Amino acid sequence: MTAPVRTRSSADLIRAEEPVLAHNYHPLPVVVARAEGTWVEDVEGRRYLDMLAGYSALNFGHRHPALIEAAHRQLDTLTLTSRAFHNDRLAEFAESLAELTGLDMVLPMNTGAEAVESGIKVARKWAYEVKGVPADRATIVVAAGNFHGRTTTIVSFSTDPEARGGFGPFTPGFRVVPYNDLAALEAAVDDTTAAVLIEPIQGEAGVLIPDEGYLRGVREVTRRAGCLFIADEIQSGLGRTGRTLAVEHEDVMPDAVLLGKALGGGIVPVSAVVARREVLSVLRPGEHGSTFGGNPLAAAVGSAVVELLRTGEFQQRAAELGVVLRDGLTALVGRGVLGFRARGLWAGVDIDPAIGTGREISRRLMDRGILVKDTHGSTIRLAPPLTVTAAELRSALGTLGEVLRVVS
Repeated sequence: MTAPVRTRSSADLIRAEEPVLAHNYHPLPVVVARAEGTWVEDVEGRRYLDMLAGYSALNFGHRHPALIEAAHRQLDTLTLTSRAFHNDRLAEFAESLAELTGLDMVLPMNTGAEAVESGIKVARKWAYEVKGVPADRATIVVAAGNFHGRTTTIVSFSTDPEARGGFGPFTPGFRVVPYNDLAALEAAVDDTTAAVLIEPIQGEAGVLIPDEGYLRGVREVTRRAGCLFIADEIQSGLGRTGRTLAVEHEDVMPDAVLLGKALGGGIVPVSAVVARREVLSVLRPGEHGSTFGGNPLAAAVGSAVVELLRTGEFQQRAAELGVVLRDGLTALVGRGVLGFRARGLWAGVDIDPAIGTGREISRRLMDRGILVKDTHGSTIRLAPPLTVTAAELRSALGTLGEVLRVVS
């Protein structure tokens, strides 16, 4: 990459944001100007290995050639029609995504939060029309520690004080149970339950992986109770864990899967509810929609993403490189790392609080050319693009080890 010509420094640009941008984020002080593959470059031309990949939105790396080509090709013909009309790219996208996931129908949206909101609406409609729950009585069971987005309805069932504080009154109709606790989940399900909505792996909570058999148990509980199993695979899906979907590690098929992030290839926001026909068939014209949902540009990029996943190459890379990731982290346990959880190319790493907070370690890694992001307390998340090489991965883990040695 050639350093771009800029007239404003990183420090200038960060200062310029302060009075004009809402302070809803606390980013690390790096100003990215260019990116390609697994590497990004700041305004001054400093290069960094991206070990976050946009929270899995960049599973295929920055500016993957096949995705950029698909976007450019579509930009030259048609970008938006709204759903007032058909467009020539949407059928292919829906067909290919349904086939990839093994489900029947697709409801295209834009952001991950929109996919979750859409899944909630569909589950309630299904409960009233198919299950026969009395009007306005439908409930949805969710797990503590969840992160499904930050809309008003979604934060209503969050257990994160930062996400909830100051945003009430909250939307009713949700029952929160401990994650990875089948007995608690089963006790919360009754005749009013429309769905159980969970993340197969809780990302924001620190990449929490449930016990073997938990997802199969959720599937069995929902089947017996006659309610839906909705899996939020917005971060865990599309190759991240070494399978197309994280639920595949337990050979489970939910009634609906929520997708986003990587579905847009890091180019445009693309999300979707993918579900059994019986579930999505409850929607009728006028009951739900989105001006940009299913737009031709998004459909073209989404179709190209599905094509990349069709061969299984990226899923295999995540599985194989996941071994390198786990081995490297295992070597750091007791040397500044208290423990970690990893599946595929995704890990939550618990740093000894005596050494530093997650943000402090992230900042020190940034100073050495590695970009990661902290989550609660002293935990950092690692989620490199699936295009990362073994050498790059080992280098990043080596740098983490150096940082931990220096500060300890």
